[in-house]
Amino acid sequence: MTTASPEAQRRTRAFARVIGPYVATFTTIYAIRLPELQGLTGDLFGQPGLMLLLGAMMLAAGLVIIGGHRSWRGPLAVTVSLFGWFVAIRGFLLIATPATIRSGVDATMLSPVAMTAARVFFGALAVMGLLLTYAGWFARRPATG
Repeated sequence: MTTASPEAQRRTRAFARVIGPYVATFTTIYAIRLPELQGLTGDLFGQPGLMLLLGAMMLAAGLVIIGGHRSWRGPLAVTVSLFGWFVAIRGFLLIATPATIRSGVDATMLSPVAMTAARVFFGALAVMGLLLTYAGWFARRPATG
């Protein structure tokens, strides 16, 4: 298997520098404060225009990552690419099926087991964000040719 070009590696690191701190920050806060956010989710889903805007922004952000990062060579590149697809799909689902997303969020908030699973999921995403941050900002840069 060939390695990614130096340009593709630089692009991957650039995306990791932006995605990593963002994901690490917000998912850590979500993991800690998830039980407190139940009222906020009700308010958010109660405003269809805001949900449409949020979904559109997420879809656009995901498409920017997908379009700007087309490398799938190496764990860091795969993580960045999968994150782009994850965000784009979530944005699309918020636009296309907001009621389904809301029922899933409501069910999660009402179930102690699902709430714990969601907190563990957000914690795992926070670790992924920290790893992306490290790889983007601090890991040794590949030699340029």
